[in-house]
Amino acid sequence: MKIVKVESFILHVPLNPPITDAINSPTHWGLPGVRIYTDEGIVGYGYTGTCANGDQMIADTIDHYYAPVLLGKDPFMVKGIWDELRFGKMHWIGRAGITHMALAAVDIALWDIMSKASGKPLWQYLGGHKDKQIKAYNTNGGWLNWSQERLLQDISSYVEEGFTGVKMKVGKPNHREDYERVKAVRDVIGKDIILMIDVNQQWNINTAMTWGKKLEEFDLFWLEEPLNPDDIMGHKKLADALNVPIALGEHVYNKYAFRDYIHAGAVEYVQVDCTRVGGITEWLQVAGLAASYDLPIVPHVGDMGQIHQHLVASTSNAIMLEYIPWIREIFVEPATVRDGHYILPQMPGASTEVIPQYFEKYRVK
Repeated sequence: MKIVKVESFILHVPLNPPITDAINSPTHWGLPGVRIYTDEGIVGYGYTGTCANGDQMIADTIDHYYAPVLLGKDPFMVKGIWDELRFGKMHWIGRAGITHMALAAVDIALWDIMSKASGKPLWQYLGGHKDKQIKAYNTNGGWLNWSQERLLQDISSYVEEGFTGVKMKVGKPNHREDYERVKAVRDVIGKDIILMIDVNQQWNINTAMTWGKKLEEFDLFWLEEPLNPDDIMGHKKLADALNVPIALGEHVYNKYAFRDYIHAGAVEYVQVDCTRVGGITEWLQVAGLAASYDLPIVPHVGDMGQIHQHLVASTSNAIMLEYIPWIREIFVEPATVRDGHYILPQMPGASTEVIPQYFEKYRVK
């Protein structure tokens, strides 16, 4: 099998209604990605996820620097291709961010091709077990721009639907308001539902020490991204001082940074995202590293769960998966949760193929 055509794309799927966390207020979810065509008629889809900013730079990286390398290659040589792209012409100016997200899209498309060629869904191609139960936790009701009334209504509705875990955003200018919102959510969901909070990097070390301690009384499952993601030692101080475990990985872009976090004892739930590191190939390396430290994987879902459901299903230390249903309507086989658990996909591939009418409807490149 050979690659005969590489075509980047950008989709912008509207969010209805728009949402806000402590650093972002997106109106659309961006999917800069790639379709890779083979001489056997199999087309692989890969993409990363953004707040619909900077997507053109990701697409340009694919078109100008990665596509010429891919042409004529056998997609089953995915690890060699990964090395060639990772350490190729873009290595000098970027080993994370734009270039790594472009690499992720390409790598995901290659795994999509391989699992399609095998006639198996990706989770099965990776050796997953058909009976693995993937617990879902819901993030879609905890936004900062929600009034407290709506916050409580939405989160209560997800518990009624069968979710046993929910996550909410904090990071208000008034930390007391964060405290009161967390208290209200814990009161309404009761003691048996898992509750996580996500700061989206908005606290400094002193704020995190103070309010992390105060919020411990609400039996939090984790405290997510409390500090700048480059501050490994700050997160270690928090992990040592707080009884609430530290979760992060959304803005950690390669296995070396994860190695340093894990070795320092600065992270306790590893949220590695295959659309932020260099795709599935590097995701599997980080998952193996975490397993050697007996650390659980709970991915951030820049892909909105389409790809990660396969990875969690085939990874022994992956214990749970975030659920945000923003873009599921556009996919041929959308990620689906029933009674608080993901339903394993059955179609060959990585669940990344987009329905043609939606591909054209939301395409901006």
